[in-house]
Amino acid sequence: MVARAEVLAVIPARGGSQGIPGKNLRQLRNHPLVAWSIAAGQQARLVNRVIVSTDDEDIARVALACGAEVPFFRPSELAQNDTRDYPVFQHAIEWLEQNDGYHPDIVVQLRPTSPLRPKGLIDAAIELLLSDERADSVRSVTPPSQNPYKMWTISGGLMKPLLRSDLPESYNAPRQLLPETYWQTGHVDVFRTGVIREKFSLTGERILPVKVDSRYALDIDTLTHLRMAEEVLAEAAQELVQPSFSNPSLFAEIDMLVFDFDGVFTDNRVYVDQCGVESVSCSRADGLGIERLLKHGLKAAVLSSEVNPIVAARCQKLKLPVKQNLADKGQALRDLAAANGITLDRIAYIGNDVNDLECFELAGVAVVPSDAHPLVLKAADLVLLHPGGHGAVREICELTIAAHDSGKGAYACSESWQPSGR
Repeated sequence: MVARAEVLAVIPARGGSQGIPGKNLRQLRNHPLVAWSIAAGQQARLVNRVIVSTDDEDIARVALACGAEVPFFRPSELAQNDTRDYPVFQHAIEWLEQNDGYHPDIVVQLRPTSPLRPKGLIDAAIELLLSDERADSVRSVTPPSQNPYKMWTISGGLMKPLLRSDLPESYNAPRQLLPETYWQTGHVDVFRTGVIREKFSLTGERILPVKVDSRYALDIDTLTHLRMAEEVLAEAAQELVQPSFSNPSLFAEIDMLVFDFDGVFTDNRVYVDQCGVESVSCSRADGLGIERLLKHGLKAAVLSSEVNPIVAARCQKLKLPVKQNLADKGQALRDLAAANGITLDRIAYIGNDVNDLECFELAGVAVVPSDAHPLVLKAADLVLLHPGGHGAVREICELTIAAHDSGKGAYACSESWQPSGR
């Protein structure tokens, strides 16, 4: 039996940045950028260990709270604007060898600035490297928006083609005749540890490509890039790796969860038989989540625009108060809060469509399943990892319970904490 390769994921995240100050802690969908790369490493089947190489204490605390290791602080001379990747990874590997006796076979680089990673991408890149014994590395690529054979340099006031090909005047040739080119995206780089030691490189000579859809090829360097990433997530969240929820303080002051029903307890589909009888699909796990929530002394209720006996029956079984046939959900939420003696800021509202937007503005926290309407996704404080009818209710119940049980704020760390090796 062939031993499984030991795979280390390293996330380089220095504190300084030129484009956006504190970029690696900037929020994307309620998670700092560094958390997206940590989640990608943690969720990869073939990755054994995830560490963050940083010179910044705030990044270190966030990384630890997200479940990554921060075994050392990166030396300041390796955290400059012009620092190349090679010495950063050389330092990380040598430190782990000398201090932990740790010797990975393969190293994965996960840049925080490329957060939109398709599910399975990292494992596919690792498997590709393992499938070719002669390969030094694998790098994620995508077709560029502009072909470099139509690009120029300017020297002495004159334009010169950036690249030349067998085609005469390739810069005047139709795009279809030009050589196919690719841009390295930064989503994932995978290389053998021996390439660093023996070839003093992160890539070596024999580099294999793993292709990424150009929709996800965003290198976050400006606030505009962050907004573009939000747009992509609104359309394709279920296709991408996302961090688990990492801000329990958001629910520490929440006493009641108020749910829409269709698209939250269900997958928003309705089944109709030949007699016109409707039925829906619900998750038993969601029911257990509600049961646990109520046992913890927290309150919950359902507000629905529709009138459907299925809703009434399901809520009765779950012991949830329900109001149906609501033309004005916002007023219904106000009335519900008053009836329970709870202020609106202590209510989390969970909805999935545009008729829930008014309740989002009123409630203390607005929550949506991962498959909610794009306009609603943008308005949410939290986008759940699960879609409606498939664990979204259970997820928000567990998050709320955990917040009340822990009583800890976001990224709580001891003030005296220091990574080893500083």
